[in-house]
Amino acid sequence: MAVTEIILKENIPGLGAEADIVKVRKGYARNHLVPTGKAYDVTPGNLKRLNLLKLKRAEREAKELNDADDFARKIGKIKLDFILETGETGKAFGSVTAKDIEDKLKTDHDITIDRHRIELERPIKETGEREVTIKLHHDVTATLKIEVKSSTPPAVEAEGDAGTAKPKRKTKSAA
Repeated sequence: MAVTEIILKENIPGLGAEADIVKVRKGYARNHLVPTGKAYDVTPGNLKRLNLLKLKRAEREAKELNDADDFARKIGKIKLDFILETGETGKAFGSVTAKDIEDKLKTDHDITIDRHRIELERPIKETGEREVTIKLHHDVTATLKIEVKSSTPPAVEAEGDAGTAKPKRKTKSAA
């Protein structure tokens, strides 16, 4: 298996980023990467170009980091409300998943985030307020506030009604 070293000119998923020197098979380099302009052969002249590529990479990464920071601040100001059907005991019949959060952000705030970036250990099934982290960049995470409410009235009112209904049931069953 013949292997050669090349200098990447752009990001190639699974291979590397611009200005990386990587080893690939000669055929892949000769037939695809170099002719399409995605890589240079490693020569003394091309090694001098490496500094220019490193500057380009640093600028791109700095821009991505600044964009992620701005986006994290925007997401930090948002609070999403979800309503779940619950039983008399307060147990939810459904749950709030990463897909639900993604859809709600898109419809209510016109923000598009991949659901795989939303970090939920498990779907949310309890009412109350939660903070969900969203990984925007390998150095930047945002915190989104979520409030899950019940669609039925609180269980306290239901207990008061149930207390008056119990004696009636006992009298009926005794009769």
